[in-house]
Amino acid sequence: MSGVEVRPATVADAAGIARVHVQSWRETYTHLVEPGELDALDIEARERRWAGLIAGDEVQVWVAALDSAVVGWASTGRGRGGDAPRPLELEGIYLLAAQHGSSAGQELLDAAIGDVPAFLWVADHNPRATAFYRRNRFEFDGARQTHPLVRTPIVVRRMVR
Repeated sequence: MSGVEVRPATVADAAGIARVHVQSWRETYTHLVEPGELDALDIEARERRWAGLIAGDEVQVWVAALDSAVVGWASTGRGRGGDAPRPLELEGIYLLAAQHGSSAGQELLDAAIGDVPAFLWVADHNPRATAFYRRNRFEFDGARQTHPLVRTPIVVRRMVR
């Protein structure tokens, strides 16, 4: 156990989720974008977006909290796009770097998707995430897309189990 509490998110968690979202992008994706590009991420705008998502019924969101502070989150949905290979998509899972190596990421994944068939998209050149997903029986299926990360196009590849 990591000492974190993993539970469904509430609208009150939106600020913590937004903070983790921005900080974990800065910790994870700096090598994929132009220097300083992630500095402009707007935490307040993300908080409003997360509050709306949590209040709605399109996605399910879980948080990992340590001493009541959000340190990670995961979200799932019915699968974006018309060619979803499974009915469940892990839309996102992020954990502060300080929690890497704890079991918090695994606890989030287990809460979000359990052991059911699912799919996800992972950025190329993200070996930590790729290894984590492979440990959880996800494999690349050959699908790839280019998505903007702030203003930089990056290649993402689909993994399925």
